[in-house]
Amino acid sequence: MPFATTSSLNVHYQISGQDAHHWLVLINGLADDVSTWDAQVPAFTGAGYQVLTYDNRGIGQTTSLPGAKDQKPYTAELLAADLHELLFILKIDKFHLLGISMGGMIAQSLALAYPNGSTNGREILSLSLCCTYAAPSLFCSRMFVLWADMAQRMSIRDVMKDVTLWAFTVPFFLNRPAEVKEVDEAMDALTMPLDEYLAQLNVIQTFDSTAALAKLAAEGKGLANLPPSKVMVLAGVEDILIPVPLSSQLERAIPDCRWWTTRGGHACSLEFSEEFNAGVLEFLKSV
Repeated sequence: MPFATTSSLNVHYQISGQDAHHWLVLINGLADDVSTWDAQVPAFTGAGYQVLTYDNRGIGQTTSLPGAKDQKPYTAELLAADLHELLFILKIDKFHLLGISMGGMIAQSLALAYPNGSTNGREILSLSLCCTYAAPSLFCSRMFVLWADMAQRMSIRDVMKDVTLWAFTVPFFLNRPAEVKEVDEAMDALTMPLDEYLAQLNVIQTFDSTAALAKLAAEGKGLANLPPSKVMVLAGVEDILIPVPLSSQLERAIPDCRWWTTRGGHACSLEFSEEFNAGVLEFLKSV
């Protein structure tokens, strides 16, 4: 499996698809590695996209370089800078960008820090912000404090297995036992160290793009300097982990952007992958 060496990391990444006209970069959520996209990559490559997936700082096979400065706790801005370096190393100049949950926060940070037309030389062709928010609100903030407490008192495996109760719908547990078993086995196999989990958790606890988005709107500018038709906010209609009203607030903060909903909750990309994939591909086709 390929790795790229940045200024502070050895980044594990995967490239899928061949001879594609456009790159599609996918950004994982909290404590998720590249396997989180297993239900998306075949659909996206089948539609003609060259897909980049990678492990964020702190998860999977991405590791810090020996002697690199410890930058815990992490922020969305730091993880966006990691991605920016990776894109430069891989010479990916133009790309569609999709982030889910924490990945949606990283995507916003990348778009804010390195907008189209800046000196960075990269061009974001479209932006898909899935199951994410501009700021966590008191509801999510209290939930994240609970997760941190549980991780330190129990284990990350226990926390992540319990989080599936927020992420999937009740019918998923009732009617799809084989898939529930697969999810449980994936959680049992999680080897993320506690300090890395807490460092990533800080990303979603502290992220707040509200002021930056309001400033762009007041100036009549688009996120990443994109026209609003090339930005989509997507939500699972039963999401109680990042509740739909928070995704809706993000949508309203990006005037005239696209709004899309799918069946399912926070894990709609897994539970209803065909519907999720179809929504993303319809949006990408429109831009």
